[in-house]
Amino acid sequence: MNGKMFARLGAVVFVAVAITATAIELTRKEEAPASPSARPTESASVDPLRDELIRCQFLGEAGTRDTACLHAWARNRERFLAAAARPAERLPESPQSPRPTASSATTAPAEDDPIRKETAPVMAPEPGEAR
Repeated sequence: MNGKMFARLGAVVFVAVAITATAIELTRKEEAPASPSARPTESASVDPLRDELIRCQFLGEAGTRDTACLHAWARNRERFLAAAARPAERLPESPQSPRPTASSATTAPAEDDPIRKETAPVMAPEPGEAR
């Protein structure tokens, strides 16, 4: 068998698989939509603040001058930034790092300082050296 025969055989197999997949897809029945109780109802998600914020969004730049939009944005900020909106359990406080004293701030950096290690000293070119 030569290369042409393998190419033809591969093409025939590919076409047969494509026709079979198409036939299976066409004979498949459509699934019934989810039950109405599974969908959220429009009346359950009515939020007047959300509706006002959407209206202000459509106003664009004019929303910054609209007093109703300014009040809606303030109420929205209060919703997320109010003390009641914060979780009761707080993260543990991070340990305080020791503050540097005046004498330690004036000393030279340690030898294990990565910034100092990576920075090469500036050297002036020698008189006969080309730049």
